[in-house]
Amino acid sequence: MSATIRILGIDPGLLHTGWGIIDQTGMRLSHVAHGVISAAKDISMAERLAEIFESVGELARHHGPHAAGVEETLVNANPRSALKLGQARGAAMAALAMAGIPVSEFAPRQIKLSVVGTGTADKDQVKFMVQRLLPRAGEMKLDAADALACAICTAHHLPPQLRKPELRNKGAA
Repeated sequence: MSATIRILGIDPGLLHTGWGIIDQTGMRLSHVAHGVISAAKDISMAERLAEIFESVGELARHHGPHAAGVEETLVNANPRSALKLGQARGAAMAALAMAGIPVSEFAPRQIKLSVVGTGTADKDQVKFMVQRLLPRAGEMKLDAADALACAICTAHHLPPQLRKPELRNKGAA
């Protein structure tokens, strides 16, 4: 029988950071939990980053994932926005690293390709496919759907050492 691997996906954002947790047993994926970390608009950037860091750390402690995937920042027409989004991403990744969880990074296009079959899918298409792949997930916000899609992509690209329970648990203290 295959070991179960728990995977946390993160869709970083300054106001809304989506998160989703799945279990992978062999080729079967199952929904565990999902949600959105929402920061108040009237707090400082440092306070938002601290909230993301603390919340992701709490998710890691509570759910005990073996691996995590984080969506890369898309460098778009506004470099200032990309830089700020990168800070949110960094806060989430630092929290995961502090918890001793290996983190994989995926481009938005790669995540969409893994879940929908095309790298140009829109958010509604991603949500639709996530709900089909994880029917027990129920209704979700777009940020949570993106995070679950990131977790699914992570499951498809797990390094071999994370698939073996005896190797996966050596890094845990």
